[in-house]
Amino acid sequence: MVISARSEQWSFGNVDTLINMSRTEVSRMKPPLVPFATLIGRELRNEKVEKPFVKFGQAALAKKGEDYFLIKPDCERVPGNPATSFSVFAIFDGHNGISAAIFAKENLLANILSAIPQGANREEWLQALPRALVAGFVKTDIEFQQKGETSGTTVTFVVIDGWTVTVASVGDSRCILDTQGGIVSLLTVDHRLEENVEERERVTASGGEVGRLNVFGGNEVGPLRCWPGGLCLSRSIGDTDVGEFIVPIPHVKQVKLSNAGGRLIIASDGIWDTLSSDVAAKSCRGLPADLAAKLVVKEALRSRGLKDDTTCLVVDIIPSDMPVLPSTPMKKQNVLSSLFFGKRTLNSTNKTTSKLSAVGVVEELFEEGSAILAERLGKDFPMDTSSGIFKCAVCQVDQPPAEGLTLNSGPFFSPASKPWEGPFLCTNCRKKKDAMEGKRTSKPTVIT
Repeated sequence: MVISARSEQWSFGNVDTLINMSRTEVSRMKPPLVPFATLIGRELRNEKVEKPFVKFGQAALAKKGEDYFLIKPDCERVPGNPATSFSVFAIFDGHNGISAAIFAKENLLANILSAIPQGANREEWLQALPRALVAGFVKTDIEFQQKGETSGTTVTFVVIDGWTVTVASVGDSRCILDTQGGIVSLLTVDHRLEENVEERERVTASGGEVGRLNVFGGNEVGPLRCWPGGLCLSRSIGDTDVGEFIVPIPHVKQVKLSNAGGRLIIASDGIWDTLSSDVAAKSCRGLPADLAAKLVVKEALRSRGLKDDTTCLVVDIIPSDMPVLPSTPMKKQNVLSSLFFGKRTLNSTNKTTSKLSAVGVVEELFEEGSAILAERLGKDFPMDTSSGIFKCAVCQVDQPPAEGLTLNSGPFFSPASKPWEGPFLCTNCRKKKDAMEGKRTSKPTVIT
């Protein structure tokens, strides 16, 4: 249920009653606790673990009406085969209008899926997903900018396949993960110029200017912004009138949960401007996802009121033998981090690391936040050269190689002065790549 301030009155008193009732019901439904040693033993013996349940809830209060969200819990990698199911949850926080947020909501998922090679098995699909997310975000941005509209949107896009969670984000919406043991992890990176030094340096190196708003008398006020345009963010989809150094290339993080499960809280900045990640997670522990989302919104409004659109999705990834996620007390991360966190890359062959990760709550599979397209698409992007026709790695359009950029082709150089060794790009996507890297003067289209 989506709650809008304009169409429905939301009684905090009624919410409190539901929450108190729900906590009592949850305490009665809790299954017997499984000893931690038993859980470790199961993992080490590689016992088959059934696919988890995914339960979700959402709540929203509108101030400007520019927040949109996407919930698709019934997607399938192979159409018609429920065994290949995965879920998608996303938040789009628009600015300067709603067109970009609506366009991204309607087109982004299809653009991402079109960049994944057909016929891939599950492991190959998951490995291809981070790169496909990059291609899908950039393609959606190009398509929207061709419409000639000037609005923009942040995006936090979450794909859940079994115990694997993949998050791609641009802007300042956020996704956090709350796992057993009370450890809260941030799965996104905020692209606000005020807080992100690396993004400030990238924007200025690409031809933009960063500074505060000048008012009468020369006084500077407000957060750091990118000029032209005055946007506070360094990454988004849309924003045609700002400059192409504001890029749509997302930060991507992929993790695998243990069979204890976990809770995702995905929310627009109307939540995070008020609540820290820890406070948001702690405030709704022990509640079903639908009530948890309402409580997070309520907590955000308690201290500052409704200053911005405020949207929250809560997604629980629950073991199949549990009705709800059990509530656990907050524990000190510095004591437990060695037990609960393992990390490996997608191509890792380190057996010791993999063994540690197998018993951890969260195993990090992939993380990359570079804004350089060559670094994100990689050198081994699949291509079918048998027909002499190449498919653009971004827009997925088939074209002759002469019309675009191929492997090791020509005098194209990255900011590190290395030859382009990425996949085939058509002419339009190559121009977009160059513009994002500041290699030509950006001439934004402004509708008057």
